[in-house]
Amino acid sequence: MSAVDLYRTVRLIRRFEERAIEFVRSGEIVGGIHPYIGEEAVAAGVCAALRPEDLITSTHRGHGHVLAKGVNPARMFAELMGRESGLNKGRGGSMHAADFSLGILGANAIVGAAGSIATGAAWAHRRRGRDVVAVSFFGDGAMNEGMLLEAFNLAALWQVPVLFVCENNGYATTMPVAGAVAGSITGRAKAFGIPAFTIDGQDPEKVLAATTAAVDRARAGKGPTFLECLTHRLDAHHTFEHRTRLTYRSADELSAGWSRDPVEIQGARLTADDREAVNAEVEALLDAAAGIALGSAHPDPAAALEYLYASPEVMH
Repeated sequence: MSAVDLYRTVRLIRRFEERAIEFVRSGEIVGGIHPYIGEEAVAAGVCAALRPEDLITSTHRGHGHVLAKGVNPARMFAELMGRESGLNKGRGGSMHAADFSLGILGANAIVGAAGSIATGAAWAHRRRGRDVVAVSFFGDGAMNEGMLLEAFNLAALWQVPVLFVCENNGYATTMPVAGAVAGSITGRAKAFGIPAFTIDGQDPEKVLAATTAAVDRARAGKGPTFLECLTHRLDAHHTFEHRTRLTYRSADELSAGWSRDPVEIQGARLTADDREAVNAEVEALLDAAAGIALGSAHPDPAAALEYLYASPEVMH
């Protein structure tokens, strides 16, 4: 992927999230979101290394992952707004976006839960002789969850083609990593015999390079890899913080994070003309996407129980 393409992805995610925050404030998005601002390089770099048929599982902070994997922003805005044209017809919302046609097996609000889903899906495809790799995104707060460690164990035992991507932004909500994780994050994966690396999660090109090596290794039948992407959450854990004004991070810490803004890091690799052209392209795309979402109907309350259960025809 070119430097321009990587910049387009990080810029799209950044501006999508900024607009989504505006829609939270206006009331078009009810309940708030978990902004991905500051972590865009991870989603962009990882998904750039994947094929269309490859799989991802996401988290409660997952808008960037699904956008980087190719979701139409109009459908994502509509999903956040609870509209019928949404990715999941407005039923999934911010924390449960899925699109199987794009290999997106779903965001998951249960911390650490999606690691086992990605591992199982990758194993199933391999059993069928399919050359598919799965990626599971999760945060540093997931490193103490038993189901994630069980996924590590099974992936290592069976040499499953899965990539575990830990977005270490330093905090599980407001709890610093040092107060929650004994030992090291990469040490957890290494204990299962999984190659584990700590990389610069603010640089899209470094993330892409590390992911490409891990994906190639998985396709070659050599099993899982673990990437700890050191990143900065430059906005709130959740938009409720915009009202409560929590003070668990110092101004100096936030300033240091902004000094390594992934959008600026990747943007500096473009000419001024190329960057301006991409910025204009992204704004036009999001203008159209927001208009489509705002013009979409809300689901009919009479259909509230639809899509909750598989039909007998599907089950058989």
